[in-house]
Amino acid sequence: MSKNSGMLMNIADANINSGIKKANLPLGTMIILGIMAGAFIAFGGAASNTAVHSIENTGVARVLAGAIFPVGLMLVVFTGSELFTGNCLMITGVLDKRIRVHKMIVNLVIVYISNLIGSLIVVFLIYFSGQLDMSGGGLGAYAIKVAVAKTDISPIEGFTSGILCNILVCLAIIISGGAKEVIGKIFAIFFPIGTFVICGFEHSVANMFYIPMGILASTKPEYISKANELYGITQTQCHSLLNFNGLDSFIYVTLGNIVGGMLFIGIPFYFAIIKRIKRT
Repeated sequence: MSKNSGMLMNIADANINSGIKKANLPLGTMIILGIMAGAFIAFGGAASNTAVHSIENTGVARVLAGAIFPVGLMLVVFTGSELFTGNCLMITGVLDKRIRVHKMIVNLVIVYISNLIGSLIVVFLIYFSGQLDMSGGGLGAYAIKVAVAKTDISPIEGFTSGILCNILVCLAIIISGGAKEVIGKIFAIFFPIGTFVICGFEHSVANMFYIPMGILASTKPEYISKANELYGITQTQCHSLLNFNGLDSFIYVTLGNIVGGMLFIGIPFYFAIIKRIKRT
């Protein structure tokens, strides 16, 4: 076995072993770690929104957001929290017959719900902290703008964008697993996650922050007025958010994330690397 093959096998084994641990977590631990991960991703979203909300140049705003948002996944990886999108890589353990299919499904369902709880906790804390009042309500208006854009996305756009997003997220997880030092893990996470943010791809757990934040912001007339002034967003669009219209976008994005993580990364990673190296 070559040195490169050995390194790849170590990364693959680490990924599968991590999946085995995830599949066998006690229910309470799984829920707590899922809540933590949802909160960490929400912090990344909150920080990037705050940094870019007053920047008019879209390219500059996305680059800055891409430089800030990765802190969310860094916190997830360094604390061993449970993130739905990253856990799609458990498929490699299933293919290696070391994780049962039903255990993977149970983990993904519980972690998804727990991620939502963690995100909502941060959403409510931020809303009641008054942070959205920043820039004369500009941050609240920006939260509405982001939520409107994400709920207006078409099924095919949500699905394909979700695929592209989780390709990059799962690559970040795999690459960071091969880094031995903290700084190596930081760089392994930073570039792929920054790329998906700059491109504007859709991440189901991040949307658990962005969309509810916009819905809450739409309950304040001053934020609605500011959103109309800055972005031309109408009362009708804000009422649509308050009526929870467009939440079906979660379905398309989530399905895309699953396909991107499993079909585009996990399965090829297993057959092209793990199984091939095992044969040599």
